[in-house]
Amino acid sequence: MKTVGVIGLGNMGRGIALSLVRGGYKVLGFDAAPDVAGKLHDQGVEPRASIAEIARDTEVLILSLPTSEIVEQVVLGEGGVIASGNSGLIVVDTTTADPNSTRKVAAALREANIGFVDGPVSGGPKGAANATMTMVLGGAEEDVAAVEPILSVISARRVHVGPVGAGHVTKIINNLLTGIHLLAASEAVRAAEAVGVDPQKLVEALNGGSGRNSATLTNYPTWIFNDTFDSGFTMKLMRKDVRLAMDLLHSIGAHAPISAQAGRLWAQSAGSIGDAEDFNRIVQFVPEQ
Repeated sequence: MKTVGVIGLGNMGRGIALSLVRGGYKVLGFDAAPDVAGKLHDQGVEPRASIAEIARDTEVLILSLPTSEIVEQVVLGEGGVIASGNSGLIVVDTTTADPNSTRKVAAALREANIGFVDGPVSGGPKGAANATMTMVLGGAEEDVAAVEPILSVISARRVHVGPVGAGHVTKIINNLLTGIHLLAASEAVRAAEAVGVDPQKLVEALNGGSGRNSATLTNYPTWIFNDTFDSGFTMKLMRKDVRLAMDLLHSIGAHAPISAQAGRLWAQSAGSIGDAEDFNRIVQFVPEQ
């Protein structure tokens, strides 16, 4: 497989496409926003004018899109992947998506003899640009094996966690934990600061002890203490992911009071932290008593 298409050339998709170019693949790109794909032409990405064109001309098609609803439009809609893709095509969806929607899309693709792997990613825009992402994969063994050479070019670590949908289940649970870690760490930092402990020294100490977590190890040192808040991942996207996790827990009747409280806090934050803000801004959210 030497021709790979990428639909969605935003913060993540752009890095994925350019990593594939460096890996020696012929890379085709499409984005719904005008001129986005064209701007990557000089860097080796061949633009295509429609979903139909890119689906027709690729052997593997990578989706990097914001929501399940958009994935369904791209795959199932008029002029979409099912209508235009060739038999034997494999779709890899890196979107953080609703597992129920994922299974629906995969089943429809299967009817058209098109394979599907859900492969959501962790590592942010920097990880996409440097090919250091982690991917959790859901899909049939043969489909995962077929796209492994391509995925090895865009990621540093891949874990095949189960059948179609398992990748997206794993990813939304991961993001739920990230949201919980940020909320818990922000409470710890505020408490320490209130009694005169330097927050940066606190985090340094926590990272040497059992209290460390993703927020203390990465988020605070990288985006919070320096007041940059430029991770490339928005409050809107994180609230969506936490909401997907809440839906998952509700669907299985899980007793998860800590997660439920985190879900309420992330939802409440919409009243004071805008959708476009960096998701690390949640540490500045103090709910009303």
